[in-house]
Amino acid sequence: MTQHDRSPSDLLADARRREMAVEHLLFGTLGFLARQHPELLDDLEASLGHLWDKAEDAQRDDEAVRDVARTFIRSLRTQIR
Repeated sequence: MTQHDRSPSDLLADARRREMAVEHLLFGTLGFLARQHPELLDDLEASLGHLWDKAEDAQRDDEAVRDVARTFIRSLRTQIR
């Protein structure tokens, strides 16, 4: 079965699973690094002004993307304490 033969819901489920796996790995990696280099989270937080939403339609919301990143950073700060 090729990707073209798969239903949209199967493709969406695969994308969701990839996103969850990548988020888990990234969160673990950043937590490990932040325990060794606490300033990492400060640097990441300071860079959020450069983060933007790639959507090119009315759904674009740069601040919503930054809010997700801020939540991620807050979670990391809690984890490394």
